[in-house]
Amino acid sequence: MITLTVKQNRIGPIVGGHPWVFSQAFTAIPDRIPAGEPVRIMSEKGEFLAFGYFSSYSQITVRIWGHDKSEKADERFFEKRIEHAYALRRRYVETPETNAFRLVNGENDLLPGLIVDKYGDYLVVQFHTVGIEAWKKEIISALETILKPKGIYERSDVAVRKKDNAEGTSGPLAGSVPDIILIREGGFTFLVDVKKGQKTGFFLDQRDKRKAVMSYTKDASVLNCFSYTGGFSVYALAGGARLVVSVDTSEAALDLARENIAVNGFNKDNCEFICQDVKRYLRDISEEFDVIILDPPAFIKDRRKKKEGIAGYKSINEWAIRLLPEEGILLTCSCSTHLSLEEFKYLLSEAGGKAKKTLRFLETFTHGIDHPLLVPFIEGEYLKCFVITL
Repeated sequence: MITLTVKQNRIGPIVGGHPWVFSQAFTAIPDRIPAGEPVRIMSEKGEFLAFGYFSSYSQITVRIWGHDKSEKADERFFEKRIEHAYALRRRYVETPETNAFRLVNGENDLLPGLIVDKYGDYLVVQFHTVGIEAWKKEIISALETILKPKGIYERSDVAVRKKDNAEGTSGPLAGSVPDIILIREGGFTFLVDVKKGQKTGFFLDQRDKRKAVMSYTKDASVLNCFSYTGGFSVYALAGGARLVVSVDTSEAALDLARENIAVNGFNKDNCEFICQDVKRYLRDISEEFDVIILDPPAFIKDRRKKKEGIAGYKSINEWAIRLLPEEGILLTCSCSTHLSLEEFKYLLSEAGGKAKKTLRFLETFTHGIDHPLLVPFIEGEYLKCFVITL
């Protein structure tokens, strides 16, 4: 195993459990270390600090696997990590009513760069870095040993791979995976397109927010913006909504939303499906809704675009607030890593001010329970959600 030495004044984050070590932290970095190569990290005093894998010569040089000097990277190592991650989900998430959840959440499960989502008897994986991809064979073998899935499908078609100058890739890795998978969540049934859908097919990190919606939709008219395949729409109907309007730019997603509503036995006569740009739709309509859901894609994908993204969040929230009656409910989300919880609060305050409405926070949500977050890993914070009333 290659040994790299960290400057004494840079060991704090490593000792504190942060999963990244940046290039400036090292006293020297040898040439031609291949991505994925196991690395032992030592202090200048010769103390063992951590072990991980070499990631890149720029920015994040090493991604940490752990702090146990006896560990080594092999198939059993990945089995132990995945067993530990699965035990957490079995304890708190997996039930007869819920069989879809995030199984491995990258750095936060001490497997940096690896995402594994479980959809019933199938797994969908993403290799976000070239370094973790170097261990694909061992990881797939470990997943098959522990979970014995009917099939494993890769969805490494993610923009983050461009940072490693790697192309996106997708396709079957083991067994057979159907185009559409039927899952259970909270006792409801959903059809998931794991091969072409957004992310790995379903927004698993919104499970607790979808459940929360049910408390607010009794006899309500509900507008679900950026509705995708209708997750929030199904829960709104389950909560007793008299009307649910789902708006999305993808007709294919709306088709699945229609099927998801039908498969759960709800009356489609209480639903409308509108294929349109949400920003334009909110700007052009004047009718009020008792409950409005805003779950947009990340408006800030790059720090350089932060000002523009904040303006986008502010505008859609202002338009939505204008459409709410007194005591109306807004469930609004941001999945932009570069927007903090406090910044999101502030832009909502500004949106309320422009709409001349007084807002009150009722509930606050962040990551779901199957998306655990390492305490020192603030870079991993991304999802923020508020339930607001007028």
